[in-house]
Parts: sequence; structure tokens; C-alpha cells
Amino acid sequence: MADQRRAERLDQPREPRGVRLPRIDRETFGRWAEGIARGMGTANFLVYMTLVLAAWFLWNTLAPADLRFDPYTFTFLTLVLSLQASYAAPLILLAQNRQTDRDRVALDEDRRQATMQKADTEYLAREIAALRIAMGEVATRDFLRSELARLAEELDEAAERRHKLERRQQDRSMRGDEPLGEPRDDLDSDYVRDGRSER
Repeated sequence: MADQRRAERLDQPREPRGVRLPRIDRETFGRWAEGIARGMGTANFLVYMTLVLAAWFLWNTLAPADLRFDPYTFTFLTLVLSLQASYAAPLILLAQNRQTDRDRVALDEDRRQATMQKADTEYLAREIAALRIAMGEVATRDFLRSELARLAEELDEAAERRHKLERRQQDRSMRGDEPLGEPRDDLDSDYVRDGRSER
């Protein structure tokens, strides 16, 4: 009575009934199916099958009647070929499905790598654009050359003015207008004014 009540309870799973089939490793069976499908898709298989069929026909038509195991209409040969076709089709489909799964995985990997490469390319493009913008604010080689040339010209002009000023002072000192070591105030003011203009 208690066992019957327990069997009627819906909150507990039933014990499995029926025949349990042996478990088959799908990977091993798939590799085996692919090997058969590859073998059936070769020229060797077609040549060997043609030779077997030719020998079958010749034996069952030319051999003595008591040695023929499949007389004309070749019923047994039809059965063998039907069995071969009925097993070959699922094996080929299984091999194609496995190849499709591999292609899908490869396609997903290619898509992932393409996405990563696109992201890397966009990042590099942004970095190059930022560097180009930053380089716009940096002095270029031509700009530095022009600035150095202008500075050299200004230094040459300042040195020439100084040389002229010293020559003037020497000329005045030689004429006796003023002592050699004491320049006049107007010359000093000219020199100071020229120095300020250079700055």
C-alpha cells in the first residue's frame, strides 16, 4: 500500500523504464563516419566497386548453374547495393554536418579576429589623428631653420652695430674729444637703446 502511494506521488521522479541503449561516443563515431565518407568519395572506391560488380555479373552469368549464387535479375546484388546506399547516405550526411560545424567555428573565429582587427585599426587611426593634431602645435624643421636664420641675422646686425660703436669711440678718443676709457653719454644711450631694440 505504501509503495503504491509512493508510485502515485507527483513530486518524485519515476524510475526509468525500458531498455537502456549503450552510449556511443559521438566524436569517435563521427571520425569513423568521416573516414568512410572520405573513402567512398575517392577514385579507388569507384574502381574497386566497378571491378566487384563486373566480377559479380560475369560469375553469375558465365559460371555453371550450380555455382551461381545470384542468378539473373541479381536479387542479392540489388539487396547489397540497397544496403550500401542506405548506410552511405547517413554517413555522408553525418560527415557533412561535422564539416559544417567546423566551418561555423572557423567562421566565428574569423569574425572575432576581424572585429579585433577593426577595433585595433580604429584605435590606431585615432592615435595617428591625435599625433597629427599634436604635431600641428610642434615646431617643424623648416620653422626652426627660419627662426635660427633670423636670429643669426639679428646677431650679425647687433655685432656690426657694436663694431661701429666701438670704432666711433676709438675715432673720438684718437681725436682727443674724450678719454679712451670714458665714452660719452649719448653714445652709451645709443648703445643701450640698440641693445633694448635687439631684445
